Amino acid sequence: MSSGGVPVDDAPVDDVPVRGQDRESDPWIVTAAVVLTVLGLLNLVSIGLTSQAVRHAIFAVVGIGVMLLLSRMRVSKLRRFGWVTLGVSVAMLMAVPFVGVSVKGAQRWLDFGLFSIQPAEIAKLGLVLVAASILSGGYTFGRLMTMLLIASGVIALVALQPDLSSAVVLAAVAALMLVLGRVPMLPLLPLFGLGIAALPILGLFLRPYQLERIQVFLSSDADPSGSGWASLQADIAIGSGGLWGLALDPMYDLRAQYLPESEHDLAFASVVYGWGLFAGIAVVAASLVITWRAALAARRARTKEAALVAAGIGGLFGIHAVLSIGASLSLLPHTGMPLPMFSYGGTVALVGFVAIGLVLAVRRDGVARPLWAQPSTRRRRPRGMTVGTAAVTALLVAMSVFAWQLQGERGSELRALSDEQMTRCIRLPAERGQILDRNGVPLATNVAEYTISVVTRMFEENDPATLGELGALLGTSQDELTNTLGERGVGEMETVVGRVAPDQARQIIDAQIPGVLIVPSGRRHYPYGDSLASVLGYVGIGDPQDMERWPQLALGSRVGSAGLEKQYDALLRGTDGKQCLYVDPTGNVVGPGERVDPVPGHDLRLHLDIGLQNVATDALAQAVRGSGGDLGAAVVMDARTGAILALASVPGYDNNVYGPPVDAVALAAQTEGPGPSRMLNHAFQTAAPPGSTFKIVVASANAEDQVLDPDEAIPTGAAFTYGGHTFANWQPMGPNNLLQAIQWSDNVYFYKLALLLGPERIATVADQLGVGRRSGIDLPGESAGFLGTPESVGDIGAIWYPGSTVLMGIGQGTVTATPLQVAGWTSGIATGAMVTPQLAGAYGPGEGTSIPTAEPHRLPFDDRLDPVRAGMRASAAAGTGGQLASLPITAGSKTGTAEDPSAPGDGLDAWFSAVVPFESPEIVVTVMVRGGGFGSATSGPVAMSILERYLAERPAPAPPR
Repeated sequence: MSSGGVPVDDAPVDDVPVRGQDRESDPWIVTAAVVLTVLGLLNLVSIGLTSQAVRHAIFAVVGIGVMLLLSRMRVSKLRRFGWVTLGVSVAMLMAVPFVGVSVKGAQRWLDFGLFSIQPAEIAKLGLVLVAASILSGGYTFGRLMTMLLIASGVIALVALQPDLSSAVVLAAVAALMLVLGRVPMLPLLPLFGLGIAALPILGLFLRPYQLERIQVFLSSDADPSGSGWASLQADIAIGSGGLWGLALDPMYDLRAQYLPESEHDLAFASVVYGWGLFAGIAVVAASLVITWRAALAARRARTKEAALVAAGIGGLFGIHAVLSIGASLSLLPHTGMPLPMFSYGGTVALVGFVAIGLVLAVRRDGVARPLWAQPSTRRRRPRGMTVGTAAVTALLVAMSVFAWQLQGERGSELRALSDEQMTRCIRLPAERGQILDRNGVPLATNVAEYTISVVTRMFEENDPATLGELGALLGTSQDELTNTLGERGVGEMETVVGRVAPDQARQIIDAQIPGVLIVPSGRRHYPYGDSLASVLGYVGIGDPQDMERWPQLALGSRVGSAGLEKQYDALLRGTDGKQCLYVDPTGNVVGPGERVDPVPGHDLRLHLDIGLQNVATDALAQAVRGSGGDLGAAVVMDARTGAILALASVPGYDNNVYGPPVDAVALAAQTEGPGPSRMLNHAFQTAAPPGSTFKIVVASANAEDQVLDPDEAIPTGAAFTYGGHTFANWQPMGPNNLLQAIQWSDNVYFYKLALLLGPERIATVADQLGVGRRSGIDLPGESAGFLGTPESVGDIGAIWYPGSTVLMGIGQGTVTATPLQVAGWTSGIATGAMVTPQLAGAYGPGEGTSIPTAEPHRLPFDDRLDPVRAGMRASAAAGTGGQLASLPITAGSKTGTAEDPSAPGDGLDAWFSAVVPFESPEIVVTVMVRGGGFGSATSGPVAMSILERYLAERPAPAPPR
């Protein structure tokens, strides 16, 4: 005591009672402690840990009692209390390796039967108290070394458990107390530098899971299903919690199971998940109240030791709050840091209440003193206390803002992710729509077969009555059904128990047995086999290309893989349904979820006439066999609209073998071996020299530019010599004009006409007639053919010879076309307009919704095509296509016999193209047989068979009025 009775430094004035001292308390800090406790209890109850909530409440009640008891302790006893606390904790820490309880590879607890104790939590408070005792006497090197030795020993004991988070906190507490205790910065800075430099060495002593936690924090690409799981779940919890939380959501019990350590390490994330951001802010606010009120108690303390105790306890709470909340927000590594009173744990709760009781004792002691006793407290006040408390405040406020931003920016995404991770859905495939011909005849149907499966946790497989009922409907015994269910793999959500016919499926549906799914097998049936296979295509399991084309396509979906099945897959496939199930984090089914019934696909009605298609296919196959050719194609198209009435291709294949599942043996039998590909539709996927059918294109070019008067007869003969080469006629001929040259397919006339026109002018008109470009038919894989000019031939590295123009005049050399393209220009010249070929006519039930065809494109030289049309009419009446004269209506035609190096036999492709009735064309028929010889002899009869079938069923014209 100094003279005048004024207390100086740490004189024991606290033993002198002061008026009003016993009545002083701090309701703010007590309320904050109670708020943390209540929020912790709410969290435990909401995640279903009721028994733990009861234990936590008991510890809280005991803790509050201890807090109130210690709040009356005189500060002169802090020194003794601190050394006892640290001594007891060290003794228990030393006992842990021998008798401690091991959890998750760490030995941190001592089991006392009714309760267990984590000595590291007691050591944190003990270190604060002992450090305050040592440093309150002022700085000396001996006191510094004593403090460091004690702290190092405690940290080492904790680290050996191993308990990384507690060891880090103890190191932080030691550093904090050195700063608060006003140890000069000169010895502190190198000490702190040495500590930072030694951090990498700690990695050698960390367990794998501890290293993984650090790596997850430092890495931005941690596996969310592995090392990044906890971080992801914490983001989901905070982001989807909203302002008021999801605790009242019926599915919250299941959602909460996905957040690990929700009662302890990630309790902050859990309380936001259950009770919303407001609850999380309440946790932050309560933590800040405790930190600030402890700092204010330190300012009012009458001794330096008491001030250091209060400031150290405030700092300890702040460190815990920052590390715990920061880990929940993934802003700091997941070190397993509890928040006192809030996180579940008896030791941490009791220690928290003890610490607050000590703060209350410091505050009670420093409340009132005689007005004449006002010593300077500046040197007794802990250093940096206000700045440190403000820093903790700033960090926790910034974390609260971050949580709010996470909800605002990613809330919907994370809520959806929460729904997704706890849901597994069984796809209910939609029944595929049928493909029908123009008269409603089924061309592609679904096999009348249904798959029956049972769903785990929805089907009462332990109920003999349910098993017996389903077994009877399936035609199997109860024992066999039980064995089938018992053979399913772990985690399987459904088990296929049988395949049944429609009648059985209807009986099972009517029985309404819970947990039984009835879905179509998805197998496709094509009643007309190879006649239509290359048009219809087939169905298969979706591959990566299909997934890219249809991003929402489910794995295992059946999609169109070729032909119309592929082209109109979106219409035919329908929309799959789903039966969803809720699963826990281990993947076990816990109950049924949403069910969405599938929507069947639309039926697709074609313009195609199956009767006409069969006639074309049969006649074509006979022509190919009879002529020695290797392939053939026939096109029947509406000349007015482009509607395809038949698209025959020989040889064909049986698309029924594709299933799925694929019949590998049958598939190999029809795809292996020599010969042309059966998989192609040669009508639009095989291009060949069009021969003399191209002459009407050259004649149309002359109609556009008229380099030769159509009425002028020019000498032709048996051959034509140009550039040192002789080009033959197919037979000797006299002088011919344009009509006669088309009628009798005079090669020499068109040699000369091609030279007069030049390749560019021919190509300009040919392009308008669809030569060398795809027609736009609604089928995948169309060939564009080739239209050669000096420029385009040069582009592919070839040479345009003088004779190339001559050959171009008769559709040889650098010109190739598909039968569909030949049909297109035949129709275009006859009608004066180009149409877009199309197979699909309508979709949907009944007559369906029409699928419009493209509007015809009028040719700019339509009004000058009469001479060409006259030649086509003459060809059909009494020329190379004269066999058409026997038809009951007028016709126009152009035949062709093309030299083709790829053709078998004599290397001649047989072409025949005709339109009827010629005065007002309705349909165009084009036939090609590769290696078939002369067009009129081989392909002409095929065209006649098709036209006769068409005319036989053609509606009679209305009588004149």
